[in-house]
Amino acid sequence: MNKKFEILRELANYSGLIAIMFLFSFSSCKKAEKYTSRPNIIFIMADDHAIQSISSYGSNLISTPGIDRLAREGMKFTNCFSVNSLCAPSRAALITGKYNRQNGVLRIGDRLNENQETFPKYLQQAGYSTALIGKWHLISEPQGFDYYSVFPGQGNYFNCRFKDKTNPWQDGNNGGIEKEGFVTDIITDLAIKWIENRDTEKPFFLMVHHKAPHTPHEYPDKFATLFKNKELPFPETFYDDFEGKNQELSHGNAGFSRLDHIYPDHFREKIPKNLNAEEFRKWTYQAFFKGYLRLVASLDENIVRLLAYIDQSGLVKNTIVIYTSDNGFFHGEHGLFNKMWMYEESMRIPLLIRYPGVIKENTVNNNLVSILDFAPTFVDFADAKIPADFQGKSIKKLLSGEKPVDWRNEIYYHYFNQWEVPEHEGIRTEKFKLIHFYDNSGKSFGELYNLEKDPGEMKNLYFSPENETIKMELETKLDEIKKSFESVKQ
Repeated sequence: MNKKFEILRELANYSGLIAIMFLFSFSSCKKAEKYTSRPNIIFIMADDHAIQSISSYGSNLISTPGIDRLAREGMKFTNCFSVNSLCAPSRAALITGKYNRQNGVLRIGDRLNENQETFPKYLQQAGYSTALIGKWHLISEPQGFDYYSVFPGQGNYFNCRFKDKTNPWQDGNNGGIEKEGFVTDIITDLAIKWIENRDTEKPFFLMVHHKAPHTPHEYPDKFATLFKNKELPFPETFYDDFEGKNQELSHGNAGFSRLDHIYPDHFREKIPKNLNAEEFRKWTYQAFFKGYLRLVASLDENIVRLLAYIDQSGLVKNTIVIYTSDNGFFHGEHGLFNKMWMYEESMRIPLLIRYPGVIKENTVNNNLVSILDFAPTFVDFADAKIPADFQGKSIKKLLSGEKPVDWRNEIYYHYFNQWEVPEHEGIRTEKFKLIHFYDNSGKSFGELYNLEKDPGEMKNLYFSPENETIKMELETKLDEIKKSFESVKQ
């Protein structure tokens, strides 16, 4: 039997059974819902979940029927991007609607200033009930939420501590009360409980922020045998030799990025002895991503469960459901794992949105969308005025099949050096990508890719004379957009 089909069937059958179980379990709790002119919004964000492991995006690794349901019943965005592919900076951009230079969270460890305006505060002012459950990772106490239950820092997969308003806030990794069980299940349980007990006189906004499939790859025993005897297919660019790319990637340690330099604490199992360099790289790919995919399977199971609850609770008609991730993730492309680098697999994020009666089923949007667009979109759906300092654009019209005449032509990205990855910035248009990498002295190294002809970003055209014109045009545009995003101090 074809190995790919075998993997897909195994997970699809399992998740289908789970869906049936939860449809029955919630059949007795359906209750009448008071509809308003403004929609409820359920925003589901995973951590490090890239499109390569979502079957509706064409994954050859896994089947994700829960997430795929949103694609089938709503709109799939193919060009949604993070502006800084790292957990905390990405989440700060999301919650503030502003780029990292403006919101003050440039790296992991930076504390979000809780006194600045965030979109949940605007939703509260507009009459929404607001809640946040799961990963926060911004150190300061979440603001603008009627209810929150978040775990300290990265949290734990098992018996994780949660912090809520019933106890005084303690910054960072401090505080919280332990909840027994697997954190992905607990987050879903808390989300359903909050919906059931909310103020039904108001529309609601709920953020469901999962830890999965972030490392460490710890999962319930029932997922331990998934892919155990399978060999995952290698990506086409797995053997990239980094020719023409920046020296930090090709000659640096890059233990947080390169599979052949990966640190031992990334694995649950022991690394086999006496592996040569090639054998080690192949083994790390198989071991690491089998663990990653098991967490994706557990995550998708909970998406199935949450959607089943929504079906049975009378919420479907007037509730927007969104699925996304804080950043993308390399699945062995260029011999890499993790994120950070401004290549496609890292900066592209999934975005699937269902809104019955507004979004046509099974539609695809190819416009350039940014994580900065979420904040103005939520405020827009609340019929409130979008703040002038939000740096994204509302995608409300895109969801109805209409493209605004002033829609953007490029995405700006800026990563601030951390985790053995140098500082770099650039812009991505529909056809090209320009990246500037900076060393400790401030000198830059350029990379330029024609994404139409070279979607794998294997050939750097930056130093090619025949591409000098487009390079200069992009350099000029990069300077312009950088000033727009970064010039005004907070």
